[in-house]
Amino acid sequence: MDQPAAVRAGAGPAPASPQSPWLLEVEDLHVHFVTTRGVVRAVEGISYKVRPGETVALVGESGCGKSVSSLAIMRLLAKPAGRIVAGRIRFQGRDLLELTEDEMREIRGRDIAMIFQEPMSSLNPVLTIGFQITEPLLIHLGMTMAAARARALELLKMVGIPDPGRRLDQYPHQFSGGMRQGVMIAIALSCNPRLIIADEPTTALDVTIQAQILKLMKDLSRELGVALVIITHNLGIVARYADRVNVMYAARMAEQGAARDVFARPLHPYTAGLLRSVPRLDRPRGRKLETIEGLPPNLLDPPAGCRFAPRCLAKRDACVQALPELVAVEPHRYSACIRAAEMARTGPAGLGLHSADPQPPLPKRLDAAKPLLGVRDLRTYFGVSAGIRMFKDGRLEVRAVDGLSFEVYRGETLGLVGESGCGKTTVGRTLLRLEEATGGEIVFEGANVTRATGQQLKDYRRKIQVIFQDPFSSLNPRMTVGQIIAEPMRVYRLVPDARAARGKAAELLTQVGLFEYMAERYPHELSGGQRQRVGIARALAMQPSFIVCDEPVSALDVSIQAQIINLLEALQEKYQLTFLFIAHDLAVVRHISDRVIVMYLGRVMEIADRDTLYADPQHPYTLALLDAVPIPDPALEAQREYRVLGGEVPSPLNPPRGCVFHTRCPLATEECKMTVPELREVRPRHYAACIKL
Repeated sequence: MDQPAAVRAGAGPAPASPQSPWLLEVEDLHVHFVTTRGVVRAVEGISYKVRPGETVALVGESGCGKSVSSLAIMRLLAKPAGRIVAGRIRFQGRDLLELTEDEMREIRGRDIAMIFQEPMSSLNPVLTIGFQITEPLLIHLGMTMAAARARALELLKMVGIPDPGRRLDQYPHQFSGGMRQGVMIAIALSCNPRLIIADEPTTALDVTIQAQILKLMKDLSRELGVALVIITHNLGIVARYADRVNVMYAARMAEQGAARDVFARPLHPYTAGLLRSVPRLDRPRGRKLETIEGLPPNLLDPPAGCRFAPRCLAKRDACVQALPELVAVEPHRYSACIRAAEMARTGPAGLGLHSADPQPPLPKRLDAAKPLLGVRDLRTYFGVSAGIRMFKDGRLEVRAVDGLSFEVYRGETLGLVGESGCGKTTVGRTLLRLEEATGGEIVFEGANVTRATGQQLKDYRRKIQVIFQDPFSSLNPRMTVGQIIAEPMRVYRLVPDARAARGKAAELLTQVGLFEYMAERYPHELSGGQRQRVGIARALAMQPSFIVCDEPVSALDVSIQAQIINLLEALQEKYQLTFLFIAHDLAVVRHISDRVIVMYLGRVMEIADRDTLYADPQHPYTLALLDAVPIPDPALEAQREYRVLGGEVPSPLNPPRGCVFHTRCPLATEECKMTVPELREVRPRHYAACIKL
């Protein structure tokens, strides 16, 4: 890798020649946001380059400047607040900052495409999906409407959207989060661009679809010379797909190098901390996840010295006195740490940054004779308007949950995994009585609450709470944190007056690792991890015995994710809480769960205790899920034989006959197409629904 601008002291950026080997060159980029409170220095002097056909990753915690730098490349910064105050951005030798808006508009979508992190806010809610995919094809490539629609259909199939012909005429709100992200990827791929900037492209996707999409993008990169800039906090994805890595922290570049080198020997304490925080399937499960304690600095008033110093376990006095520059430590390795050379010789352990010895988890003592919650043959169906195609009552039927049975014991964590649309969230919403069950029973503390009303329903809802996936949209933006936590206590009269409610809210904030003074703040004034802690505090305010955790850490950085997981485990031990933990990150589920349910298209494929399921999965679908999980180690990923699960996810409106998984199963036979396998005990306390077992 060439030297960044900060390394070439005294030399200004050299003009790019048409023969430059680089497709994209970002040089000494500075981006500021002017706010009423002052100037936020969102990006300060970052430099990196990308070759045609290369995959370059930008990693770091939320707020470090990753997304802002990509918006600067696209010239999509919010004006007038967002400003590029210095630097150059060359694409194919042209400085994008010198182009007119019309010239830039021709490049966007055609030559440079961007996949945004939040698809719901990026897709137009009043336009059909088909219109939004065909629009760039009509504008940039001059296709006919028929050709553009055929290409749109092909793209939806490519990104794994079931029933694409019907989906083209639907609207964004009719898609799941994962499918909306697939649509965003389809739009980005539509014009075969030279550069794709993917901002957290797989955050909302399941591991199988994630593997399909990233393999597709990587293949395009190799075959067509498409360059990829992947912005992500999933270090497994970086290890599997990235050629080079840029690690950012608090608006500055912390480390740069080839992916295999950065993962094998990090040269910055922050990089080492990120790698330690990631739960891994290839290592024994420890009692607690390692974390990077503390929070990044406020970019309105950053510290004078190293930005990472307040959280660094290897800091010295010099670290807080001067801001370290990004310098070459080894050939093609750059680090912004005054101890980088020492770290290169001794490794992180030489600076006291070694991982703690993993202590095995403590065994739980569960009362297996008396479940806290029992679910028997639970079915939740939804009617969908079908136009000309009608069933008996004029509506199609989506069998979101179809015959689910399980029990959860007090103090246990039951993991629930599966792809988008499999019914995971519907299970949680049905247990919370936010959706009405079509059939079956929900028994809580010995009482049937499936059709509970009045006081019985009110008592049940106090004892069963939820932690939502998106902490920002689940918190009222017009209420302070203290009001948000106090409101349910006052509604249920768990406290005598407002003063007691405020005191209890302050106590709960302390319990979830926040300061009491944060009760006066509003949700937008908190970080993502802090907002999720507020969501946990609100759930605890009701003194529940059962909590549904619906993807509670999927939107968080790995270091913050580890803090939240450790917090949930500590609270469970303290209050004997019971969790239903819904997630698609199988490494996180393995760490926190005692037992795991694997769902596919509304039905249960496998149930087993955690260690048994991960060590020896019995169902082909479970095996495919585990194969798709990337391990944050490029050396292991290079040696590993992993299979991408092929085929399309069937439409829940028209599920396959027989085993619902047979259309994608590598072991499927004719019998699988005709027979619906029953969930049966294949080993003690290990259940699977496969006729091959």
